[in-house]
Amino acid sequence: MTDKPLPADLATIPDPQSLEEKFDPEMRFRPLLPGTAWLVAGLLLALSSFHYYTAGFGLLRETTHRGIHMAFVIGLIFLVFTARQADRDRLVPASWYRPGGISLVDWALAVAAAGASLYVPWIFEDLAFRIGNPSPLDVAMGTTLIVVLLEATRRGVGWPLPVIAIGLMLYAYFGPSMPGIFKHPGASWANIVNHLYLTSQGIYGVALGVVATYVFHYVLFGVLATRIGLGKLFIDLASCLAGRYAGGPAKVSIFGSALFGMISGSSIANTVTVGSLTIPAMIRLGYPRHFAAAVESTASTGGQITPPIMGAAAFLMVEFLGISYTSVILAAVVPALMHFFGVFMQVHFEAKRSGMRGMRAEELPNPVAVLREGWQSLMPLGALLLVLFSGFTPYLAAFWGITACILVGVVRVPAVTIGFFAVLCLAVAAGVLTALAVTVPLLLVVAAFAVRAWLSDDENKARVIDLIDAFVVGAKYAISVGAAAATVGIIVGVVTLTGVGFKISFIVTTLAAQMGEAVLAVLPGGLLEPKSLTLFFTLLMTAIVCILLGCGVPTTANYIIMVTVAAPTLGMLGVVPIVAHFFVFYYGVLADITPPVALAAYAGASMAGADPFRTGNTAFRLALGKVLVPFVFVYGPAMLIVTPGFTWADFLVTTFGCVAGITLLSAAFAGYALAPLAGWERWLIGIAALPTVAPGLMSTLAGLAMASPVAVRQVLAARTMRPSPSMA
Repeated sequence: MTDKPLPADLATIPDPQSLEEKFDPEMRFRPLLPGTAWLVAGLLLALSSFHYYTAGFGLLRETTHRGIHMAFVIGLIFLVFTARQADRDRLVPASWYRPGGISLVDWALAVAAAGASLYVPWIFEDLAFRIGNPSPLDVAMGTTLIVVLLEATRRGVGWPLPVIAIGLMLYAYFGPSMPGIFKHPGASWANIVNHLYLTSQGIYGVALGVVATYVFHYVLFGVLATRIGLGKLFIDLASCLAGRYAGGPAKVSIFGSALFGMISGSSIANTVTVGSLTIPAMIRLGYPRHFAAAVESTASTGGQITPPIMGAAAFLMVEFLGISYTSVILAAVVPALMHFFGVFMQVHFEAKRSGMRGMRAEELPNPVAVLREGWQSLMPLGALLLVLFSGFTPYLAAFWGITACILVGVVRVPAVTIGFFAVLCLAVAAGVLTALAVTVPLLLVVAAFAVRAWLSDDENKARVIDLIDAFVVGAKYAISVGAAAATVGIIVGVVTLTGVGFKISFIVTTLAAQMGEAVLAVLPGGLLEPKSLTLFFTLLMTAIVCILLGCGVPTTANYIIMVTVAAPTLGMLGVVPIVAHFFVFYYGVLADITPPVALAAYAGASMAGADPFRTGNTAFRLALGKVLVPFVFVYGPAMLIVTPGFTWADFLVTTFGCVAGITLLSAAFAGYALAPLAGWERWLIGIAALPTVAPGLMSTLAGLAMASPVAVRQVLAARTMRPSPSMA
């Protein structure tokens, strides 16, 4: 198959950062005048420095740490985001009512946000006496924080999350007027503020704590790791690994997105960064525009489920479930592989069906040169994983990962990088990593090299400036997540105050049981169990709600809301807690490529010049692994490895069945396996994939038996086909 010339409209791919700002509401920053820009950059740098320091030398008291974090985050949002999206691209001149180009209202809101956030840490010594009996000043400060927080969240992530929070607060206030099962005694505004503001069940709860303690550090690490070349190294390695095979650029997209996802917890950022290289290459090779965009966006959604950095939800699991982060990582490995395997198989069959070639040798980077040039950028990731899997806290692991990024960024001397890593290994082995005798000397070495680089020449000075800018950008990327987490605290607080979560659980399980009874009424007796059907329909309704909620709510907020409401429901039906959390998490991420609001797919479509809705539909089809796998590990928890009662036999049976089922379904969608598939063959293996993917040896064997006639015919057809060089 001959290459197609690159279309004129793709000769120049849009800037990834501009696309990220266009499709991700968390990145839509306002332009600032020089003086104001320096002030905001200084505050952002201070926020990053605060988190970097506390991660290495010890966190502050819980309420104080969260209060300082929130004061910075919410205050900065009013300086970084405009009140109206229409004003986002307009540089406003300074005037007496717009000091520094920012309105007096925004300055006042920023100050009010900082003051209300720091009020609770300030009265901490008396807090125990105020809970349940708030003073008028407590209520006033709490009301102020709730108002500014909702407005900050609206600016940072859009309307849906604040609307949900406002609706639930109205529900808490007007409880006696609610209908039927939703009726409750209600609460006064003072009691609502008391619960949301003064206790750890609301705004200052687990969600804000996780962002302030873990998430911020890993966002910062991801930005720094990308700046020192780790993202580029991953994409080049993916090209070396998969580029020469059929449909090369599409497979590079999958492997590159999987590797890049290890340091990026954002689907959109992953799409525009990797897609800027892979989407034009796929179109040039002959892939349809919508398919090229769908491949990249689907693979990129794997970033949020790929260890070791999986977005905020993974750290929330640690707090909610009381397990180690390494357990979450281990549980995530196989499901993530299933997602990428599903995309890979569809791309492979599509390439074989269309006769697409791989990339030529001259189009591929030299693996030796790639590793020789970029191996040092792997050291920060190695340092992070070393500390993390040695039993230290996730934020301490992030601290040393960030420190290694700084060293690699300013030095670029192999001997120094190896020496730093060797000392770190010795400190970890001795268990004295947090001791000042180790930490301070290593930091002084890093600081000395940074100063030396700054004073040496312009090129090295530029590296230092770039790393300082990464600290600023990392904080800017994290502030919207912080505001969303605090607003989710309002939602969780109302749920715990009113008990509405258990009422919703009762309604869902009752409805699922009725649907199960309706199915049993038309099936032969004894074929299915009522409890199994109830669980299936509960999972189905939960998945649909996760996807719908994810259309307007960030993944982290979606996860927290659904876990608060759905986890008790699934627990009532016998689902292990970590399995329930992963189920909700996976379907929340799936919303990024599910129309009508598929932000990652739309970002890819914009890069490819494709129809957004068609791209979203194709992306959802390509994500069949992510669609099926959550149901698989609910019925076969051994796939998550760390679940109670784990056995390798159950794991192998469940995983093998999942691989076989995904392969069959991929071939059915593509219309090709070893040779072109007839219509009846596609239908047969598509139906056979369902029992194959279901956990259990007998169901897997039954599915494979159903597919065996097609397998035999495919082998015979493949032998009669003449090999084509273009399909090598």
